Amino acid sequence: MNYIGSKLKLSSFLFDNINETINKNNLHLDKCIFCDMFCGTSAVSRLFKTKVKQTISNDREFYAFVLAKNYIGNTKELMRKNELIKMLNNKTITPPKMDKIYRNYSFGGSKLRNYFSDDNAKMIDGVRIQIQKWKESGFINESEYFYLLASLLESADKVANTASVYGAFLKTLKQSAKRELIISGAEFECQGGENLIFQKDSNELIKQISGDILYLDPPYNAREYGANYHLLNTISLYDDFTPKGKSGLREYEKSKWCKKNLVYNELESLINQANFKFIFLSYNDEGLLNINDIKSIFTRYGKYSVKTKIYQRFKSDNLRIQKQNNTTEYLHILEKF
Repeated sequence: MNYIGSKLKLSSFLFDNINETINKNNLHLDKCIFCDMFCGTSAVSRLFKTKVKQTISNDREFYAFVLAKNYIGNTKELMRKNELIKMLNNKTITPPKMDKIYRNYSFGGSKLRNYFSDDNAKMIDGVRIQIQKWKESGFINESEYFYLLASLLESADKVANTASVYGAFLKTLKQSAKRELIISGAEFECQGGENLIFQKDSNELIKQISGDILYLDPPYNAREYGANYHLLNTISLYDDFTPKGKSGLREYEKSKWCKKNLVYNELESLINQANFKFIFLSYNDEGLLNINDIKSIFTRYGKYSVKTKIYQRFKSDNLRIQKQNNTTEYLHILEKF
């Protein structure tokens, strides 16, 4: 899934520096509790899941919670997963429906929003309704439920008619959006530990948990994830609401991490309350906070250092003129007193 702020391309940089830091302090990953406080698509949680004693994943957005419940929360093999995916792709068992997604987010619907082709929107509705029926009837358990929901989200995203984010749709269907929706399994790695998954405000959750490694990847700027990925929340929740405006937004809570006048205090509060020995913060050079802001906070709470890496920036639209092609990622490291 194309995702703003995804750390997939930076996985080696993050893993090597985090592992090196704790090894220097005579700790080993397999003895550590690792927390990914802003997990997003779970890219970093997945990186550490099978290497640590326990993973704690959190994100305020419900679609991210769904992905984490599958990729991190699921630790045992699901014996029926292939059978269930085949059933979802069988239109005799799972017929297309003209429901919430078709009505509100396809061109054929009453609002003329072109997020999905008409056929794919109907298929999303049919699959989402079937998953819910299976859950409510007891045909699938919770692990299978989140596996199937995550599979639907990942598959639907591949045929979305957007420039990677859902803040707007394209006027005409792009080639990938014309392809038929095929549900592919959101495969996860099995691991024996019992991981914890939350959908909470980070500064509230930090008061309730503790561990060894706290990884922070908060929003960098004013772009709200609740707006940019609202349709993934809508597919996940599949609730009744009135979509607003041309893009069909749902109500969402704006983040303090996206506000210039609030983000400094939000970070300091989180660091102050964190009951973790090692804290790692990913933040790039385009963020609301500059490197000196973060250094001033971290040095008050322990031993501070920083690692850097230059990489190609995320582009939600290849036709857009960008100020720069590359960005610098900072990994701020705190060994807390």
